[in-house]
Amino acid sequence: MSEVLGTGVPTDGTVVVVGASLAGWRCVETLRTEGFDGAISLVGEERHLPYDRPPLSKQVLAGTWPPEKAVLADKRRSSELRVHEVLGRRAVSLDADGRRVCLDDGATLAADGVVIATGAAVRRLPGTEALTERDGLFTLRTLDDALVLRAAVTANEAARVIVIGAGFIGAEVASTCAGLGCRVTTLEVLDIPLRTVLGPLLGAYCATLHGAHGVDLRTGVSVQGVRKADDGAGLAVDLAGGESLGADVVVVGIGVVPAVGWLEESGLTLENGVVCDDRLFAADRVVAAGDVARWLWRHPEGEDLIRIEHWQVAAEAGVAAARSLLAGRADAAPFSPVPYFWSDQFGIRFQVLGSPRGDDEVQLVDGSFEEGRFVAVFGRSGRLRAVMAVGRPRQLMGFRPLLQAGASWDQALAHAASL
Repeated sequence: MSEVLGTGVPTDGTVVVVGASLAGWRCVETLRTEGFDGAISLVGEERHLPYDRPPLSKQVLAGTWPPEKAVLADKRRSSELRVHEVLGRRAVSLDADGRRVCLDDGATLAADGVVIATGAAVRRLPGTEALTERDGLFTLRTLDDALVLRAAVTANEAARVIVIGAGFIGAEVASTCAGLGCRVTTLEVLDIPLRTVLGPLLGAYCATLHGAHGVDLRTGVSVQGVRKADDGAGLAVDLAGGESLGADVVVVGIGVVPAVGWLEESGLTLENGVVCDDRLFAADRVVAAGDVARWLWRHPEGEDLIRIEHWQVAAEAGVAAARSLLAGRADAAPFSPVPYFWSDQFGIRFQVLGSPRGDDEVQLVDGSFEEGRFVAVFGRSGRLRAVMAVGRPRQLMGFRPLLQAGASWDQALAHAASL
């Protein structure tokens, strides 16, 4: 019998989940809880079962958590869910129409449904291709990255660590390394860190935390290159203007790019990720979730093609993608989350609801920077767009219904006045 386009995957069919990630694992769990009884293959480039990434730059790097505490699934849980583990294997191509995934060992997995959850890969600093972790150059994306970086920064007392990039991951690494007793310098090309996300007011507040905790933050700095030091002791980071800084360890934290290289001949639309509809379909019976997905987000103010690199969105998208796959395009529900993310740095937890932009209007509506507890609201085009809080989790979550409903800026300020 020929397939009817738009129908869901049969409950006794086969699903291949490409990406042993948070989104991928939530998809596996949801397939089972929603009644899917067929075969599930989980493909992962790493040999590890799925684990949480947020602790890598904090608890795992600090050594306060053993690596196994970060796992999302152990062998027992994987067995309970009857997962066919295809770990240590990389997907190299996808035939979206035929739903066939080819692996780097030559094997092909055919399925009734495919989930793309390959996440993102770290951006590399141009000109550093010849340098490795053995030389002292690191990035932080995987569990193995965290473990080798921890070994490097704790190998010597008061190791010299340079972090390139003062975004969320860079600030978290700088914070953790400072807490380990390292001498940390952070280099940021922007004049104010996080300005493009949080705006100048909140970005400037974040900047003060570095100095208050012994980190030398240098903003408006352009890195020209990283090389082995002339004296053979570690690395040298060359800056525009001629200055060079010595380091035992250099950590590059300049963002990520969606991992879509293996999909170039798939027939899918690739533009800053895998382009999906509002139900996370990239093609019939092919869905995407997590950092790799760029989906049509319908919200009270309109619609946008959006890709969000946050834990909560990845988790929710994994659930939604599984349900969409089972329901089919005609009956699947739109994916419309209220984005949420957090960052732990220098003993402070930032929590953000919504989608802030650096050019939003920002107003502090509760608390103050001086007391280290506050709530700030972000507005754009007359509407509430996001809320950020430090030390005010209850007040933050009180804004969630307003964001869900597309509240106006005036409504947001009226709510804030009641805090």
